[in-house]
Amino acid sequence: MKKRGGFVLMRLVALFCFHLGFTYAQTTNGLGSNMGNIFTLSDAKTRSISPENFTGEPGKGGMAELGNGTGSHAARELGQGWKVSPSVKIAPGETFTLADIDDEGAIQHIWMTPTGNWRFSILRFYWDGEKEPSVEVPVGDFFGMGWGEYTPLNSLPITVNPGSAFNTYWPMPFRKKCRITMENIGTEEMYLYYQIDYTLTDVPDDAAYFHAQFRRSNPTEGALYTLIDGVKGKGHYVGTYMAWQVNNRGWWGEGEIKFYMDGDKKFPTIAGTGTEDYFLGSYNFENKKKREYESYSTPYAGLHQIIKPDGLYDSQQRFGLYRWHIQDPVRFDKDLKITIQDLGWRSDHRYLQQKSDISSVVYWYQAEPHAKFPALPSKNELEVN
Repeated sequence: MKKRGGFVLMRLVALFCFHLGFTYAQTTNGLGSNMGNIFTLSDAKTRSISPENFTGEPGKGGMAELGNGTGSHAARELGQGWKVSPSVKIAPGETFTLADIDDEGAIQHIWMTPTGNWRFSILRFYWDGEKEPSVEVPVGDFFGMGWGEYTPLNSLPITVNPGSAFNTYWPMPFRKKCRITMENIGTEEMYLYYQIDYTLTDVPDDAAYFHAQFRRSNPTEGALYTLIDGVKGKGHYVGTYMAWQVNNRGWWGEGEIKFYMDGDKKFPTIAGTGTEDYFLGSYNFENKKKREYESYSTPYAGLHQIIKPDGLYDSQQRFGLYRWHIQDPVRFDKDLKITIQDLGWRSDHRYLQQKSDISSVVYWYQAEPHAKFPALPSKNELEVN
């Protein structure tokens, strides 16, 4: 009798699980795919925009005719369908629209490889017809390459692969419209190869909008660098990238990061214990056997770039660092401000207030509308020199 009762119970549990799985399979919107649910069917529609299909429409890829693409000369003997339009050319002063989607869905992946000066190519994202961008960042900095030099980066939301291949997997939902542009503020034309992979689907009511903002202080004032302030509304903070040039001797990363949120004034809710601690390293990022900095690039944090002085024109030490708050988002209800101290050491074991050259990109999600961003630094202020 006990065996039969146990069998019946197991059947009921199995039936419940099957029903739950079936219900989930019927209602999933195709967002949030991972190894635990990649097998689940969905009614979401996959689309992709590139220079071979500027609109993402079904059955419209690879239709460029000779004379209408950057690959026309190479394809002159083969014709239409043979890589006639693999890239776009953006003239000095031009703003090119990479994507203009009138529908509901989400960006799921972007790949691109831009030529030229990465600080002079400005990415902007606009959601649901807004006039002010929710993303405004030089393309190199957005992908963790703020110093304009390639280095591998291997993390969950951003990867940079050999040949300066920029990838992002930050999910970016929109409900009515998505517009992405690239502005060339340089004096030379640049070429951009790119692909924007997205899905058309129902977006949940509680889905927030993706934001990213660039800042630079060269040098810092009062040994304090502001990563972000003026954020208004409800959301959560998900990531930090910093390009840090040290202008003095010795260890440079004693500064604390501080998160002021929801009315915090003099003292924050979250206070770190040191720069390398925040980026999930320790003890100066030092390999004590080799007596040198040791780079690392992990799913959630990294010191992925170390640019050493060359003894001639590259006179300063430069670093690239990132920290993603994917498993530990910093949630706020009303407002957010984040600062980090620019702090090193002086004699007699005393802190030194430094004057470093620091640039950053911060990434967060929030409900719209968002507060207007500060003006992007001028071309001269953006330049790496």
